[in-house]
Amino acid sequence: MTDDIKFEDALSRLEGIVEELESGELSLEQALAAFEEGIRLSRICSKQLDEAERKIEILIKGENGQLRIEDFGLESSKEGEQVSNE
Repeated sequence: MTDDIKFEDALSRLEGIVEELESGELSLEQALAAFEEGIRLSRICSKQLDEAERKIEILIKGENGQLRIEDFGLESSKEGEQVSNE
């Protein structure tokens, strides 16, 4: 299993592994192998999500009307929040 697998494919396989493990029908050896594969896939998904987060940028209009690019971060305002004019 390599890191060049698509996120969606890795996630789909990971979901399949969870179902297999939850079924309780795997032998101990099969369950351990599936668990190890699941851990690898989980790390791949996490790495790809981290990379995607770093690539996300948003345009913000500054006070002077100029557009600037800022990295998207968790500290950005929440969607749907309204500012009070009071």
